[in-house]
This record gives sequence, structure tokens and C-alpha cells, in this order.
Amino acid sequence: IDKKTADHYNITNIAQLQDPKLAALFDTDGDGKADLAGCTPGWGCEAVVEHHLDAYTLRPTITHQQGNYAALIADTLARFKAGKPVLYYTWTPYWVSNELIPGKDVVWLEVPFSSLPGEQSKIDTKLANGKNYGFVVNKQQIVANKAFAEKNPAAAKLFEVMQLPIGDINAQNNRMAKGENSAADITRHVDGWITAHQKTFDSWIAQAMAAAK
Repeated sequence: IDKKTADHYNITNIAQLQDPKLAALFDTDGDGKADLAGCTPGWGCEAVVEHHLDAYTLRPTITHQQGNYAALIADTLARFKAGKPVLYYTWTPYWVSNELIPGKDVVWLEVPFSSLPGEQSKIDTKLANGKNYGFVVNKQQIVANKAFAEKNPAAAKLFEVMQLPIGDINAQNNRMAKGENSAADITRHVDGWITAHQKTFDSWIAQAMAAAK
């Protein structure tokens, strides 16, 4: 949700939206219920959001608005820019968090307890810092063919050591979302990132070259 509303009403946990008065702050269609800009039908997040609405007794006060995610987020951004409260689902890395920056413009809401559908039902989603956002954290890493990795130790080492900050991925995704999405554009983005982080990049190459010797 937007940080302004979170701070003003001290909202940190989605279970607080069981309160009809708090939920009504996020009403976009006038029915008195919060409108959650949610997941496109069929997406994996849809199953989790739908499960959470039941698990945390939020159906009476929240409507899960579904449809084209890009259109829902466009409406959310317009509401935010108009100074209105927003309640939406998103993930990182993704361009939305470059437009609505977590910690500055918006805050992540926690859940009261871990609860996931189906095969994930026994997973605890609490993080090491004690926060619980209700979703399993995905680990992003480079996967390479084993035979290729064994034949090319330099490449294998490079894949192992290189890491990109989430914020930088969000920013690059945002540029693509705004039309810079050709192969040439993406090459330019990559070259720009390397130039801005030359020492880091050079250290990756040095480690990769050492692994090949």
C-alpha cells in the first residue's frame, strides 16, 4: 500500500484490513470494500492471493480485482499520482517497483501467519529478519548446462560470482516497459550498467579468468 496511508493509519499487516473502516480507504468503485489490484487469472500468484483472502478472513472487506495486470497497475499508478490510497499485488524484480519505490512511496504489508495453498501448505514464509510477507522467496540464479560449465570454467565462475541489485533490474525493466525494448536498447542498457560499475565488472572478469588457468 502507499506509504502515506500506511503511516497515517499505522497499517503494517494485511489482517488489519478486516476492519471495514480501514478497508474502505482502498475502495475504488464505491461499494465500501477495498479493491486489491491483483493477479491476472491463471498466474501462480492468483492461487496464493485467493487463498490468503480466505485464510485471513478478508473476503468480507476486500475485492480481488483481476484482469489485465498492466491495466490494473496503470489505474493504480494514476490513483497514487492523484494522492489516493492504493492496494496492489506486485513482485520484484519488476518495473512497478521502480515507479512505486518500496520504503519511499509504498510499503509491503505483512501477513498474520504463514498460509499457502496446495503443495506449499507446510512452508513457513517468515524471513530471517522476522518479517512475513506470505509468499515464498524465489532465488534468482544463472543455470548452465553441466557439460558446458565443465568445459568452460571461466564462464561457470562468471555465472557464480556476478550479482545484480534488485533496484537496478527494476530500473532496466522500467526502461523496457517505456519502449526501450529492442535488442539494441538492451545492449545499450547492459553497456551503461558495466560502465557505471566498471570495478565490480572487472573483478568478475578477473575471477573468471583465474578460474580458467
